[in-house]
Amino acid sequence: MTYCLRVADLPTSERPRERLLAQGAKGLATAELIAILLGTGQGPGKLSAVGLGQYILQELSQHGRDALEVLRDVNAQELMQVPGVGPAKATTILAAIELGKRAFQSRPLERIPMDSPAAAAAALSNDLMWQTQERFAVLLLDVKHRLIGTQVITIGTATETLAHPRDIFREVIRQGATRVIVAHNHPSGNVEPSTEDIVLTRQLLSGAQFLGIPLLDHLILGNGDHCSLRQTTALWNEVPQGD
Repeated sequence: MTYCLRVADLPTSERPRERLLAQGAKGLATAELIAILLGTGQGPGKLSAVGLGQYILQELSQHGRDALEVLRDVNAQELMQVPGVGPAKATTILAAIELGKRAFQSRPLERIPMDSPAAAAAALSNDLMWQTQERFAVLLLDVKHRLIGTQVITIGTATETLAHPRDIFREVIRQGATRVIVAHNHPSGNVEPSTEDIVLTRQLLSGAQFLGIPLLDHLILGNGDHCSLRQTTALWNEVPQGD
């Protein structure tokens, strides 16, 4: 029986590097992306690089956890417990994961307009996205919705955070912002708003209306995703805000 130990041994049409160049990275399966990092295979049964990538994902997804979720926080020792993964392969994978995190978490420059939930989520991703504790933060904006700065207001536990409207608006006023977007993270990765999130948003909308500082959105971040309460609820119809 012949085994494909190297990516170069695969037919050209099946090589992950060539497929990435032809189709783009989004067209590749996770195992293929890992195979590009690995370069060669082996492990149980002398797997190909793609086969080893699949095997790594299988090993990491034990105990009912999603493989990508585990991969996000994996360390070198855990990777090297997988047969076929030594220090070189483990460090290559970890370097790629860290580079991806840094690219995703990079902040926009100040004074860039926050003209979409995605832009606001990107500005706060470093503070909120993959934190293991809930954090509540604000995006401070000028009258043209340009970013003045960001501020984490409170840090809670793994399941809840405490944020009071007075603490939030105190920071907004102190820094001279005229518009604000608030956000918090769900460490579970589920970005659906809770009942408490809805209640707090109503309070913040009322406070913003009273102070004349429009609340433009409330975002929930987690596991690389985000949810805009302005887009997914009718709260802004209940308490209208100026733009």
